[in-house]
Amino acid sequence: MSNIPWYKRARRWNQANLTENDARDLDVSFWREFWRKNHIQGTIVNAGGTVAYFPSDNPYQYRAKFLGDRDLLREFVDAAHEENVAVMARMDINQATEELFNAHPDWFTRGLDGNPYKMGSRYITCINGGYYKEQIPAVMREIIEKYRPEALGDNSWTGSSSLICYCDNCKRMFKEYCGMDIPVKADFDDRAYRLWLQWSLKRRTETWIYFNKVVEEIGGEDCLWIGMLHPEFYPIVPLRTLYDEAQLTGYRKAHMVDMQSRTAINGFENNSMTGLMLHHLFGEDSLIIESMASYAKGKYYGRKAAGPPEEMRTWMRSGIAGGIVPSPHFIGGMQDDPRMYENCTPVMQWHKDNEQYLFDRKVISNVGIVWSKENLLFHGQSHPMENCFLPFFGFMQALIRKRIPYIPVNAFHIKQEMEKLDLLILPDLASMTDEQIDVVEKFVKLGKSVVITGATGMLDELGYPRDDLRLDSLFGITRLTKKVFTPIMPGQITFSSLGEYGIHNYMRLPALPEKRHEILNGLDGTDIVMLYSQYYDVRAKDLETVGSFIPPFPVYPPEFAYMDDDKKDSDTPVILAGDTPYGGRVVYMAADIDRRFGDSATHDQGDLLANAVRWALRDNVPFRVDGPGKLDCILYRQENRFIMHINNLSGLNEWPKLVEEYYPVGPVKVSIHVGDAAVSQAMLRQTGGSVPVSLKDGWATLTLDRIESHEMIVLE
Repeated sequence: MSNIPWYKRARRWNQANLTENDARDLDVSFWREFWRKNHIQGTIVNAGGTVAYFPSDNPYQYRAKFLGDRDLLREFVDAAHEENVAVMARMDINQATEELFNAHPDWFTRGLDGNPYKMGSRYITCINGGYYKEQIPAVMREIIEKYRPEALGDNSWTGSSSLICYCDNCKRMFKEYCGMDIPVKADFDDRAYRLWLQWSLKRRTETWIYFNKVVEEIGGEDCLWIGMLHPEFYPIVPLRTLYDEAQLTGYRKAHMVDMQSRTAINGFENNSMTGLMLHHLFGEDSLIIESMASYAKGKYYGRKAAGPPEEMRTWMRSGIAGGIVPSPHFIGGMQDDPRMYENCTPVMQWHKDNEQYLFDRKVISNVGIVWSKENLLFHGQSHPMENCFLPFFGFMQALIRKRIPYIPVNAFHIKQEMEKLDLLILPDLASMTDEQIDVVEKFVKLGKSVVITGATGMLDELGYPRDDLRLDSLFGITRLTKKVFTPIMPGQITFSSLGEYGIHNYMRLPALPEKRHEILNGLDGTDIVMLYSQYYDVRAKDLETVGSFIPPFPVYPPEFAYMDDDKKDSDTPVILAGDTPYGGRVVYMAADIDRRFGDSATHDQGDLLANAVRWALRDNVPFRVDGPGKLDCILYRQENRFIMHINNLSGLNEWPKLVEEYYPVGPVKVSIHVGDAAVSQAMLRQTGGSVPVSLKDGWATLTLDRIESHEMIVLE
């Protein structure tokens, strides 16, 4: 094996998620051929925890049903190392057998009634008991000493905000933490529950640190324990997992991601966003390995059937554009539908051929969309999707639609991005710490710009109302609406209630074209814009009202669907904009335009969001892409190179239909700001060949006649 650490050399992975019958039937030589064909450099294979695939000496380690005397883990590890493939030994540690429960009942979670929590026939383990402190470290020691994998990974370490443990260990430790008893239920009206969530995040971080210490002591400094991350804005999983990525940023070498495919809500572009988000957290050089479903995964799960090739390949390309390392994922070591083994091969070959352009590079963007775990938990509460995901998603989609590059920025990391960013977007970031507000204020006083929406800054880090609204004071905003609202979504409205539909409202635009703000560009020919929004009643004497609020009126019956003469306008601003005293610009959106665009993609609302960003930036963007289609564009700098990914997503986010073919677009004109770099040609790393480049005023411009699935442009 190479002396280079595995996380610096293993850049294509796969995961064979073994099933119990694999212990009897699997032929490991098949995987040797798969690794060679797909240029695999790292593999993830089941080891121990819930099920062991080796003859463990630990009396409480359950072995795979058909294992017998076989050592399948040994076969896998030896084969991989002979092929120069790194091994991550996969564990699943959140449940155990009745035998272990009877031997150590204090290691398991308990309900309020004292009875243990179960999942099927298994008992759910407690993070604060001896299972995590004694049993799992012993199993990890055995695996490392016997098999020497490069790393250990865990699939189920995150916990859930809806499962509260009342075991004696949890009761004691929580009391020591805050002096309170564990809450009797998940209830945000109970301060104890909010503190329990905060404490639970801390305990997961401490467990991460402890497990890494254990495996490093046994396996050396490059042997890592890696808990699977479930990205916060991946709607298929609860947005309230009990860990906070921002607390893990001391661990930068490698991370695993469980984000296998798109869903009904998020599209392919969410995968590139996830890569940008995790690299922002852990560093551009961190290895981000993502499990990507090789099986049919859409509206229904077909664990043993192959999905259409282009569905998986588009997901893979989107992740790669965001800096994610691909890892095709298979349920079971052998398949009755071997077509799934072919789905990833062209992308893996392309990845190998272009590896030199995919690593050791830095994303170029001066716009940050801010998010935080606190906001998801304490503003999101029982509605994290509506409260938090949709506003973030709305801005993300609006910027992709208008090809404005961005990076997702954790609120705790704004400080380290101060020099790189010119604009912060705070989409309904209601729950903020004092320190986060301090940093935003410093950002503004450096002469930089912000776009803020809704209830941003109205709540403290536990989600309680603030008395002092410092961000409002910073921009001279007076807030008449004092309470943070719970979003009303159109799906909650029945046809019979349409006559009293309280969010059937609009924004009035200035009558005279010369009075219209630049944020309204492209809205010629109309005096109103549909909102369907809730809003905060605010005033600001030093900011310009871009558009004013038209109060709601009936939708049904149609005879009543008109504005009363005295309610065609108001003095209530929907959007406020202006220059700050420090040289930057501010836009405040009182109506939840970001949430509504995230939910319904209404074109006028998307234009308002993107126009607000362009105006606040003074149109200072690093590239321009003109042409038809939905194109997800990401730009990187790599020493003397500029590298741009363009993923063609035109017509591909239809749901539940899976992708079977692409809809080519073109021509597409691309202009990249290269400063004084001397560029004469652009290499096209998907279609092959090169195209001429013209240089003018620091901009390199080229034209692509056609983009099918994607293109990667390299400017030397």
